[in-house]
Amino acid sequence: MPWFVGYVEGQPDHRLVRLGGITDAVRFNLCFLCGQRLGAYQTFLLGPMCTINRVSAEPPSHKDCAEYAARACPFLTHPHMRRRPDLPEDTVAPDGEMNPRNPGVCVTWTTKQWTKKPGMQLFAVGEPTWVSWWREGRPAAYAEAVDALVSGHDVLKEEAAKDPRPLRAAASLEEQYWKATEYLPGNFTAANGARNYAPGGFFGGPR
Repeated sequence: MPWFVGYVEGQPDHRLVRLGGITDAVRFNLCFLCGQRLGAYQTFLLGPMCTINRVSAEPPSHKDCAEYAARACPFLTHPHMRRRPDLPEDTVAPDGEMNPRNPGVCVTWTTKQWTKKPGMQLFAVGEPTWVSWWREGRPAAYAEAVDALVSGHDVLKEEAAKDPRPLRAAASLEEQYWKATEYLPGNFTAANGARNYAPGGFFGGPR
């Protein structure tokens, strides 16, 4: 059972984070998935859009734990699975603007640098030392990763158009998007400071 999971009437509900789970993980430097201490290198499990805006709603985990989740989590391994809406009445939504879509691809993003956004349960992730893209429990092919990244970019473009300064927002988004393409399978090489072994900011909320 993942360490973060909340319980409802004594039964685990994987859609929920237990009370104090995020706070405790950050305060005690614990893996969000197994609850054990983290080292210097920590891994975030991101959606494709999060590789653009560099924001996560969940704290980091061990690399092995994050990759296990990418291989085993039903929501992450089944692209057509949707989030069930029948959450308990007292459920608190995550900070920022969450998009409930299932992009079909997830990313394990290992880094030594990240910060918690002041006053929010959101995390800004730094430059990665290791990136892997996953689909259906296996390493994602380049084309699959590109499709997921492009579809995420389209969603963010719609949000940029709503910004009070849409031209500035759009320009910032484009810069972030092209930066994110550097981390696609096969693109993130030793020239970037790390290797990607998978074959082949703008908004404040998780994507």
